[in-house]
Amino acid sequence: RVKLGTKAGKAASRVTAEGVIAAHVAGDVGAMIEVNCETDFVTKNDMFLNMAAAAAKLVAEQNPADVAALGALAYSQDGYGPTLEDVRVGLIGKIGENMSFRRFVRKAGKVASYVHGTRIGVLVEYSGDEVAAKDVAMHVAAMKPVALASSDVPAELIERERSVAAAKAQESGKPADIAAKMVEGSVQKYLKEVSLFNQPFVKNDKQTVEQMLKEKGTQVSGFTLYVVGEGIEKKQDDFAAEVAAQVAAASKA
Repeated sequence: RVKLGTKAGKAASRVTAEGVIAAHVAGDVGAMIEVNCETDFVTKNDMFLNMAAAAAKLVAEQNPADVAALGALAYSQDGYGPTLEDVRVGLIGKIGENMSFRRFVRKAGKVASYVHGTRIGVLVEYSGDEVAAKDVAMHVAAMKPVALASSDVPAELIERERSVAAAKAQESGKPADIAAKMVEGSVQKYLKEVSLFNQPFVKNDKQTVEQMLKEKGTQVSGFTLYVVGEGIEKKQDDFAAEVAAQVAAASKA
């Protein structure tokens, strides 16, 4: 126990930008979680994968308020326990890498899920046809929309796109009224590209997702997309620069 504690303590400061997405859907409840580790190697470890799957199931069944509450839930695995947090700390000591539960989502109602490999996960809230909803989950994983409809796209993303378009229009040297139309055209194009309902459906690009759903008598009221490590700053090791620095230092000695 002392050994494991020391190992876990040393690992706790290390960046966990790799990991897996796990999902669990049962009845009218769906859950999805991102569990991180340090290297891609550990994402193939059965103990780590079992813990991630169990965590997704616990989120669905127990509805914890946050990551700390999730860790306090009863769970035993590979001789560690009696809580999920104890299992996490135990596996850090056993495997030798830091691991963390980063974020999770839980939805009640009809939910469809899709996990691409282990790195991209989607939950879709819907009513209607389950196959159509699963197709939408797969579409979201592939096309990564940021909102359901154009009107739901966050204002900060629209403003960022508008400023890029304005800079391009200015460079074109066109008259102000034409430049303004160019900017507006670019923004409208962007809104269509990033809103789920307006995107061409991946399985049939002759129709939009909205048209496909209407055809299938299905409504989608929301989706959640997780991509492993999104927003986490990874440590970039420049091996060549490191060697060059060592050689330079040695030549001065």
